[in-house]
Amino acid sequence: MTYRAGIIGAGGIAGLGVLGLHDEEDIGKEKFPESHAGGYDATDGIELVAVADVDEEKLHTFGEAWEIPPERRYVGHEAMLETEDLDVVSVCTPSFLHHRHVVDAARSAAAPDVVWCEKPIASGVREANEMCEVCEETDTELVVNHSFRFTDKLQLLRDHVRDGLVGEVKAVTAQFRRELLRNSTHLVDTLIYLLDARPVRVSGYVNGENDAVTALEGDREVDDAGGGGFVVMDDGTFVSIDCTVARDISSMTFQFVGTEGKLYLNNDDGEWRYWTLEDGTHVEEPIPGIEDAWRWDEDYRGSFANAAQHVVDLLDGLVENHSTGEEATRSAEVIAGFYISHHTGGHVSVPFDRPLRDVTITSW
Repeated sequence: MTYRAGIIGAGGIAGLGVLGLHDEEDIGKEKFPESHAGGYDATDGIELVAVADVDEEKLHTFGEAWEIPPERRYVGHEAMLETEDLDVVSVCTPSFLHHRHVVDAARSAAAPDVVWCEKPIASGVREANEMCEVCEETDTELVVNHSFRFTDKLQLLRDHVRDGLVGEVKAVTAQFRRELLRNSTHLVDTLIYLLDARPVRVSGYVNGENDAVTALEGDREVDDAGGGGFVVMDDGTFVSIDCTVARDISSMTFQFVGTEGKLYLNNDDGEWRYWTLEDGTHVEEPIPGIEDAWRWDEDYRGSFANAAQHVVDLLDGLVENHSTGEEATRSAEVIAGFYISHHTGGHVSVPFDRPLRDVTITSW
């Protein structure tokens, strides 16, 4: 059996190519593996059969690049969801449209069993909660594309950390580029994924600086910007997050300090290091079973094929969803908490009370 997939949003992460990640002359011409279409293309048992977008020129370019027949290139997602019988729908639209498109897909005649949604899950916590609720009501698996979760190295590292590699984690320091919602959702979700704890208190700062206008050739202002703050987890772990610096000088780094050791992870420089604590002295050792660091040019590139395989495994009933909407909502809540804290001058408790759940952050 071959499962049928459709994509809503024929933009860069869908498979058209992303400025800053791909050469401009190749965009719309090559098949990029680091995309939803690329993931489907690399995976047995699933085929991309349809695509929808409101931009007819972009729709045509995408269709030509990925060999989608003209009759299956739909102007608007409603037409695709009314016409096609789909097993999975990818939502690759800007973050402020994720809520509408996930809900529409889950309730549609296309009746997908899986919706594979780009990160971040939504622009606000209320929207994210509703997406999860509707998918539960319709028996639809919501998979959020936090790419790091779909790499073998991070999955193994998670097992190590939760099994006590550094003992009881006491503090984490993390850094990545601005903007908080568009980019640093990767960073926050990685922390959520690795730690066996939930956020309970957030304090934040937003610097108002945004690289996306230049990188994406944007023509409008958005809320999303650089920033950071601290997060206290329900087990007392103290997490410091700095996402204030520009793309060209940033590195995605983490340092975990525990009762029995420490970890240093740098995904840009390709360096992961581990020290065990012996008689009060940190002694460096290899991370068990991990020979090399996580790398953007290898692990990120391959994460889309891994995610597509995970979708197939979900459809086959072989696995449980390991990138759920509920966990993605925790990341969104931390990021929203930074903005709320900055603008109110106070700390924010997590999970949010109802009025705070209504706060939204405009982004791309």
